[in-house]
Amino acid sequence: MNDRYDGYDQQSYELVGYDESGRPVYRPVQQAPSYEQNSTYGYGYDPYAGGQQQPTAQQPQHAQYPQQHPSYDPYGGAQQQAQQVQQPQQVQQPQPVQQATAHLPRQAPPPAPPQAPQPERDYRTEQFEFVEEPDEDSEDVIDWLKFTESRTERREEARRRSHNRGVALVVVLALCLVGGAGYLWSQDKLPFLSKDAAKTGAAAAVGPQNRDVIVVHLHNTKGGGTSTALLVNNTTTKRATAVLLPNSLALSDEDGTNATLAKSVDEDGSSGTSDGLDTLLGTDIQGTWRLDTPYLNNLVELVGNIDVTTDTSVPDPAKKGTVLVHKGADQTLSGPAAVAYATYRAKGEPQTAQLERFGQVMQGVLRKLSSDPQAATTTVQTLAQILDPSLTEKDLGAFLAKLADRAKEGDYKSEVLPVQRGGAISRSTADSVVENVLGGTVKSPSSGDSPRVGIENATGDKARTEKARVALVNGGYTFVSGGTGTAVATSRVTYADASHKKDAVEVAKTLGLPTSSVTKGKAARNADVSVVLGQNYTGQ
Repeated sequence: MNDRYDGYDQQSYELVGYDESGRPVYRPVQQAPSYEQNSTYGYGYDPYAGGQQQPTAQQPQHAQYPQQHPSYDPYGGAQQQAQQVQQPQQVQQPQPVQQATAHLPRQAPPPAPPQAPQPERDYRTEQFEFVEEPDEDSEDVIDWLKFTESRTERREEARRRSHNRGVALVVVLALCLVGGAGYLWSQDKLPFLSKDAAKTGAAAAVGPQNRDVIVVHLHNTKGGGTSTALLVNNTTTKRATAVLLPNSLALSDEDGTNATLAKSVDEDGSSGTSDGLDTLLGTDIQGTWRLDTPYLNNLVELVGNIDVTTDTSVPDPAKKGTVLVHKGADQTLSGPAAVAYATYRAKGEPQTAQLERFGQVMQGVLRKLSSDPQAATTTVQTLAQILDPSLTEKDLGAFLAKLADRAKEGDYKSEVLPVQRGGAISRSTADSVVENVLGGTVKSPSSGDSPRVGIENATGDKARTEKARVALVNGGYTFVSGGTGTAVATSRVTYADASHKKDAVEVAKTLGLPTSSVTKGKAARNADVSVVLGQNYTGQ
């Protein structure tokens, strides 16, 4: 038998049996120390000191592998040492002997002995080259992220474009609707929203309305005579009106004496005329503006001439046979031409025709005047006219600036107050002009004021009006002329406010009328108590 079996040194290992799987089990053989190693102690080596356990009868030897007994080598000490150096540090421990089987599988060789360490090589960083190997998975992830991001951006961009198109479409539709509605409104074709309907709605606004009123008197310093207008700025409805007052309008003095507007302006001055108009029309005039024709000439020159659609040609008073103002639309008038047109009254014309021309000139001036209160005040100061103490230059400038704004916006108009023969205003006139333009209600008299009594003579005898006036003034009442009306048989005394019921009863007694004639109803707008004198009134 060879000294080695399957790579195992028989001098180093010996077979001791078989495991459960039939594999042989070896154990290392203890070698006897050499004499040179144990010479110091003087003992010999017993080759059987580590005697091998012999197999028993229950452990028969396999026929293929007979039992081998180690031989003695007196000179094997050095060789044994060399072999022990080459053996692995860990060896398999002997296991209990098992019953041998007929088949012995091949056992794996023991681990190779450790090799001597190799010297380390000296590597430097410049000897290496780092190469990033592409990762297919990472590239796929990056490509997917890029695709997702680009798709999200495209969606966001599409959403933004869609939103912008929607906004643009809404703006275009809104502009079309506004433009179309504006065109229809300008053509007065919108139902319920026509200009007349808007004006009527503004005039009939529910609730109290605030009105600023001043009276302007144009004095013709060359031709004589005056022209009067109430300039009304309704701050509630944002509209302005020039109420042109005929000189024949009948006013009552404080003592109840009848007087025309022209006479009141000449004799009573601004204060008396303002009070008479307040009493007659139920207004609250805040100031009087006296405008002489030379100042009107300067005012037109200051604003840079005016444009007026004239209704007649006006001759030049300084040059006979020549025309100063031509008839036609949009005629540009200088200061002298504006004065000539505002004061012109042809032969046989009613005074209302001249009043309307005066109103046109005033409207033309307001269209050219600045809407800025400070600039308008500067224009008034430049005129250097003497104003009524009740109206300062600053107040007049601010008021005219508001009217100028209304005139430029088309919210300014002129209207003549119609009067009956004898200067009285009719009830229909009071309802349409006094109510809608000047306030709609009679100014409540303050404490100590005498009640105003309007007298309409329906007796058929004009002299009975004077008898009624004297009786009322002597009784402490303020007389307001109501003109004449169609003759009626029975007199009526009417009051609108329950607070004037007692006054109405006393007025009936003062005039010698039965108290049964007193009823609650619609009174004249410029009076607290209205009286219609019938044929049963004798004036006794």
